[in-house]
Amino acid sequence: MAANDTIADMLTRIRNANMARHQTTQVPATKMTRSIAKVLQEEGFISEFSETGEGIKRHLVVSLKYKGKNRQPLITALKRVSKPGLRVYSNRKELPRVLGGIGIAIISTSSGIMTDREARRQNLGGEVLCYVW
Repeated sequence: MAANDTIADMLTRIRNANMARHQTTQVPATKMTRSIAKVLQEEGFISEFSETGEGIKRHLVVSLKYKGKNRQPLITALKRVSKPGLRVYSNRKELPRVLGGIGIAIISTSSGIMTDREARRQNLGGEVLCYVW
């Protein structure tokens, strides 16, 4: 599968694994997916991620988090915002608030990938990659 939208691919894989209550899921390792996984981990949506494979066949193994005895996924939704065909940018004044601050928006800024909260704190705008809540 030659997906040129690695982010959408990653979100879909996490979404599917979540619905099937998998413990882990694999996503192709790129600088971008690594950064997004890092943000998801820092925000507590996933427990951890590690890298496997070598060369061009590297993958991130993402460990998903569930809560309660019914194992409700912590991530209720992942929504791709900016797509290769339609980029969505936001300046620092217009950074989106996801569900009034319950969710996060992952923003690609000049200082790297971060949450909307962090971008607001650093007074940065950028490309709105996705929403997670």
